[in-house]
Amino acid sequence: MSLREVLRSCGVSRREFLQYCTAVSATLALPQTFAPQIAEALENEDGRPSVIWMEFQSCSGDSEAILRSGRPKIGEIVLDVLSVDYMEVIMAASGHLAEEAKEQAMEKNMGKYLLVIEGAIPVNDDGVYCCVAGDTAINHLKKAAAGAAAVIAVGNCASFGGIPAGHPNPTGAKGVQDIVSGKPVVNLPGCPCNADNITALVVHYLVFGDLPAVDRHLRPKFAYGKRIHDNCERRGHFDAGQYVDAWGDDAHKKGWCLYKMGCKGPETFHNCPTIRFNDGLSWPVMAGHGCVGCAEPGFMDTMAPFYGRLPNIPGFGVESQATKIGVKLAGAVAAVFAVHGILNMIRNKGMVKKVEAEHLDHDKTEEGGK
Repeated sequence: MSLREVLRSCGVSRREFLQYCTAVSATLALPQTFAPQIAEALENEDGRPSVIWMEFQSCSGDSEAILRSGRPKIGEIVLDVLSVDYMEVIMAASGHLAEEAKEQAMEKNMGKYLLVIEGAIPVNDDGVYCCVAGDTAINHLKKAAAGAAAVIAVGNCASFGGIPAGHPNPTGAKGVQDIVSGKPVVNLPGCPCNADNITALVVHYLVFGDLPAVDRHLRPKFAYGKRIHDNCERRGHFDAGQYVDAWGDDAHKKGWCLYKMGCKGPETFHNCPTIRFNDGLSWPVMAGHGCVGCAEPGFMDTMAPFYGRLPNIPGFGVESQATKIGVKLAGAVAAVFAVHGILNMIRNKGMVKKVEAEHLDHDKTEEGGK
């Protein structure tokens, strides 16, 4: 059955399908004129690659996110039509039958299938901390990656090690990019990854036959090219110096900035404010909770404590304008954030008290001088 027939049987009109293609082009930061090309690529039965989705050290949050995506339902249909040949969370087969299905798909589509990895890969003690079908995750990954056209790491765990890699990281958890070599790898971090970004990435691959441009962390620029802070609906309150000081206070009810409550939006790159979650209904900051930086490497350590305020950023507040913040202070802000991450790593090793004491003495000296 063709995609058009599948859509018709599900009550999706041609007009709705083209609207979906337009929405995907917007997510990919492409002109609306690309919508017909996207539709053609999705309807081309010969152009849909096999997808093998493997899961290791994870909570299945990324699988659950895409399975529960409802905007639009066509996204789920497209993924079904893409021939997901192996995905533990949804496949009926189990045990030997499941592994045989994976092996057959890999052999049949050698060099053509997309390999999607969810969860971190433990490497300590020869990888014994995560085994599937009698073999380690690291061996499964290397074997599957060898025959893949490209490897997609979904979620922070697969991208950078995520929660399992947090200090002290007893299992030696790592991200896909630290293990796979010789194959194109793209990261879609987040906790969980936004399902719209997964669909958009696959569509980009179908339309252009290649992966999209990525940043230094191998994240596609269409989804991770701007800071959350740049597009946040509370940005105006930040620039005006209007902050929430306590959960549930009047400022919180009015939707003021959550910077003082630990929001990590100023140092996190992701498109959460523009595509949101729950069918585009909302996202954490819009719902009143600060960003925890889950799209960044090592966020469990560098962004902690999640409810702790970031270091003071010179020039931010009512006395500064947004243009000055973005242009003149970018270097200073980056330096402050880098120091913040380093201090958190030191804190995990029990050395932060000494550092904080030195800063306290320094501050008292400056206050005495004033």
